[in-house]
Amino acid sequence: MSTDKQIKLEILRTNLEKKILQHCTEIGKQNTKIDGLMISRQENKGTLENCFYTPTVGVIIQGCKYSRIGNDEYNYGALHCMVAGVDMPSLYRLTEASPEKPFLAISLGLDRYLIAQLIAEMQPSSTFYSVKKSFKGVVVAKVELEILDAFSRLIDLIDYPDQIPVIAPLIKRELHYRLLLGFHGEWLREINTLGTQSNQIAKAISWLRKNYREPLLVENLAEQVNMAPSTFHRHFRQVTTLSPIQFQKRLRLYEAQRLMLTSSLDASSAAMTVGYESISQFNREYKRLFGEPPFRNILHLRDK
Repeated sequence: MSTDKQIKLEILRTNLEKKILQHCTEIGKQNTKIDGLMISRQENKGTLENCFYTPTVGVIIQGCKYSRIGNDEYNYGALHCMVAGVDMPSLYRLTEASPEKPFLAISLGLDRYLIAQLIAEMQPSSTFYSVKKSFKGVVVAKVELEILDAFSRLIDLIDYPDQIPVIAPLIKRELHYRLLLGFHGEWLREINTLGTQSNQIAKAISWLRKNYREPLLVENLAEQVNMAPSTFHRHFRQVTTLSPIQFQKRLRLYEAQRLMLTSSLDASSAAMTVGYESISQFNREYKRLFGEPPFRNILHLRDK
């Protein structure tokens, strides 16, 4: 990367740092006046927590983070960009954050319909960035200058609420277009183009997200998205790094943990609510994923 580009990136990063601190005065994630734009401020490193990534583009502005998305692990920090093209369950932990130097991040929910529209409008002669690798549901890489610039202009717009209805959609459209042209574009186009195998897997993931409590017959799900079972298995693992059964299991366990934390359900009630028929199986799989039995894990999370 050229020195000139590094300087421009740091100027934009500094502006975003200032704006996030200005608009996010409390700890946690916060929605902004711009629909879909979220900012985050955290001041303490923590234990592993679960989250569910929906199609999103996010950039770390300050601090560092560890994420386990599917079976892949990522350690990334300032000026790294994460793009989730499909719904993905994840575990994460902040590895660099303090009151003096808080973890700061900004994200925007991706609009699948806008992506599909832009793909249809793009000229065949458009110059695309080609990564020539297998398509995964989530990609982490150094942020591109054009992406960071769009985020900077978007957060600046918060100070001008009267302009948001007109200008924010234009910047969002530009940001989506830049993603399609950039490092993340090849697989993002693949996932959002009707008829591709990755797009069929994305549809299967959406179905699983809504119906994870139901018994899963993988052959039926493969038939639902018009794929042979063996092909479906192969491409599902390629996109998510998990088998369909493992993916469903993550959804159930993450939801069970959330229910025990927020609704004070005991392990047996949470297990039955998310679709488990065997409490002993639930306990085994919970401990395998989170490192300790449900009761002890929930106590630790509440004592943070």
